[in-house]
This record gives sequence, structure tokens and C-alpha cells, in this order.
Amino acid sequence: MASPLAGLAPELLWKHFDRILGIPRCSGSEKPLGDYIVSRAKALGLVWKRDKVGNVVVRKPGAPGRDSAAFLALQGHMDMVCEKNSDVVHDFAKDPIIPVLKDGWIQARGTSLGSDNGIAVAAFLAVMEDASLVHGPLEFLFTVDEERGLTGARSIPAGFLQSRRMLNLDSEEEGTYTIGCSGGADSDFTFPLKRLKAAAGKSLRLSIMGLRGGHSGLDIHLGRANAIKILARVLFEAGSKFSFALGRLEGGSKHNAIPREARADLVLAPAEEARFRAFLDRTLADVRAEFGSVEADLAWSLDPLPGRNFKPMTEKSRRGLLAFLLACPHGVLRMHPEIAGLTETSNNLAIVRTTPSSARILTSSRSSVGPALASVRNSLKALAHLAGASVRQPEGYPGWAPNLHSSLLAEMQAIHVKVFGAEARVVAVHAGLECGIIGEKFPGMDMISFGPNIRHPHSPDERVEVASVRKFYDFLLAVLRELS
Repeated sequence: MASPLAGLAPELLWKHFDRILGIPRCSGSEKPLGDYIVSRAKALGLVWKRDKVGNVVVRKPGAPGRDSAAFLALQGHMDMVCEKNSDVVHDFAKDPIIPVLKDGWIQARGTSLGSDNGIAVAAFLAVMEDASLVHGPLEFLFTVDEERGLTGARSIPAGFLQSRRMLNLDSEEEGTYTIGCSGGADSDFTFPLKRLKAAAGKSLRLSIMGLRGGHSGLDIHLGRANAIKILARVLFEAGSKFSFALGRLEGGSKHNAIPREARADLVLAPAEEARFRAFLDRTLADVRAEFGSVEADLAWSLDPLPGRNFKPMTEKSRRGLLAFLLACPHGVLRMHPEIAGLTETSNNLAIVRTTPSSARILTSSRSSVGPALASVRNSLKALAHLAGASVRQPEGYPGWAPNLHSSLLAEMQAIHVKVFGAEARVVAVHAGLECGIIGEKFPGMDMISFGPNIRHPHSPDERVEVASVRKFYDFLLAVLRELS
């Protein structure tokens, strides 16, 4: 069966993206894609290097008459956020992502697509391959492990790049230049649990599902529900109305994704099940009404759990854990006071997992203001102290301060007017971009980020607009030509 990407323009870009869909590249597992990139560089006779963590740089000489221009770097990341719906059978370590073309958009069948940042990688491979293009000397920087905390960019060795201008192609709004981003940092909590030997009653699993999720920075201002918060809210309220024991509680999967699903294993007296179901029906109907059309597909289930093998928490541990999850901040904490519509500071309650002796809870904080980010982390540390939990707060990553006087920005605006008849929109984003780290490693680097229209990254709803990919690529080629 022919791929739905066959015949789309630009042909070279979609050819490589189709190939990338069959290569495993979850964060931390990018080596197969790195191998493919190196194989293409070798086949094209291009100079390449690979550092100890797997970042790859490929150099392509300038076109005839343009080879004396300064190097220009094109940068993107190889990894993707691997998310799937719970009812989809898919092994990201070996199964290809199945693309679907619908109404002018490409999405995947039940999984995240990886257009973030696979479109950039495919664009670089296309430029590497096309000998007819006009451009100066180019460096293509492919980084690893961006999605888990920009760790690949952190490991770039000194001297890896010669360029002092860089185009980052990791933005998701066609016709928009990103010139700044937030910094971020995680907080990793360990909440101690005590358990009983057993509890009498019927074992059940309560699941919250059907939420939209999304990027914990770019989508945090949209008011989407957090499955962990909903589950904690329901169980905390249930604690004053029912006698039940809690065994396991888990939700979320990535530090940079808003949790779409969460579940809890519990033990309840059989005679209370009907009343408990009625309580869930009422309470979650209220939650659904509260979120309205934002979470129209919010759903829940309460299923028998045969072969229970967990020891339930003590009542004190259960109450403490649920109170901690309910009190932990999630969502927008402050909007930028000067840039309309820009989230300044936020926190994502990202992951919870229970073990026999503890609960591990991960949050991800972001801010474009350094002191504000430090303040949020201090408030989380204070919450841990009040709850009797310990917290580890590893070093975060820096933001990227906007430079409205950038010479690269001025030149690219002129090119945009020449190509499209209008200036691009200029923004900063509430998300981490590798530009912050690369700018810190290579002082004075002048950078712009842009890309095609991508919606709902980091979720199975992710999609990329075909027409915008063509405009994005045509503009990239114009920039390479004009800047040479």
C-alpha cells in the first residue's frame, strides 16, 4: 500500500519524513536515527562528526560562488515524545508510526506523530541531498534527548560548531519567528508510604481517561484537565464518604506532557460499590461540566481487579498522598505582564508512581523570569517539607532572552516580506528550546526559530499541516539563498 505521504510536496522532505517514521527515536533511543543521518552524510560525501552522547553535526560546502560566506547552522532534535492511546497496541521500539492524511493534515494512527521535530530533521536531510540549491556553507546540528530536558544540547562539546548564526526549526506556528523561550526545571519528590498487610473487600481499578493532554508549556494556558489532579480530587472527596483502602496510584508519563490518564487500585466493601459508582458518576459529571468543551471526552471506569497482589496503604498514608497531589500546583501561575497571551510562569504535575514504600512524584516548572522559576521551586520544596516528603531538584536549563535588535531577525523579516508580502509575527514561547543552552555555550550566537503548523504535539492528537510544510520549506530555501 502506498504511503499517504507519497506525492506530497516538497518531495524530498516528505520522502525522508516517511523514512523517519519507521525509525525508533523515543527520547534516549535516538541512535538508529543518528545512524541513518550519518549514513546519508557518508553517501553524499559530506563531513560529519558525532559526539559521545550521540549529537551529530554534518557540514555541507557552499554552492559555487557562495563558498566563502560564513557558516550558517540549522538545528533540530532527533528524539520525539512517544505517546499512545491506552487502547492502541504499539511498540515504539520496533513498530513504525502509521501516518494518516486527513483534511490537509498528517497525523498518526493512535500515537504521537513525531513531527516535533521530525519535520526539521527531514528538511535538513532534504537540503543535504539537494545539489541544486543555492546557499553558503552549512552546518546541520542534530541533537539527542531534547524532550526530556535538553540534555543533548547540554553535552555539545566546545568547537562542535563553527557558525555564529543559527536557524532552529523547532517552532510550531507557520509565519511566526520565535526569538525567546522560558527556562525550566524539574522537582522529583519521594513521599513515604506505610502499608497494611491486607484489607478486606472487593478489589477495583478506577481509571480516568480521554483527556486531551498536550505540551506542558505550549498548551498549559489552554485550561486542559490534568488526570492526576482529577483522580486525587475524586479520591480525596471520597475519603470523607466511604471507607476504602488505596493500593496503587499512577498517572502521567512524561515531564513535559500534561497527564491524559491516571488510575488507582483500591479495595472497597462490596455493599458500597453501587453507592460508590453513583458518587463517581455525580462527581465526574461535575468535573466534566467544569471543563466543558475543553475536555468533552473525559471518561472514567471502575473495573474489577482480579488477582490483587498489593498491600494497601494505611489511612494516614492515603490521606497524606492525596492531600499532597491535590495541593501541588498545576497550570498557569502568572501571565507575562507585558507580552499579551504569553505564559510567564507555570507548573505541571507530570507523573506519579507508587512503590511498596513510597510514591514518586515529578513536577516540571517553567518561567521566562529566572527569579520566578526559583520561587516556584522553593514553594514546591516548602510543600514537600509540610507533607513530610523529600525532594530532589536537579539543575534546570536556561531561558533565551529575546533580542529585538538582532541583525538576523532584521534580515529574515526582509526576506519574509520579499517571499510572502508581509512581515512574520515575532514571539517568545513558554517552552524550553535548545537555543537557550546553545546560546550559553556559544556566546554571541544570533538565533531565530521557526517551523510549520503543528498542533497538539506530545499527544496522539499531534498533526502537521501539509500546506504549511511546503511554505516553511520554500521559505527556508529562500533564507539559505539570501543569507549566502
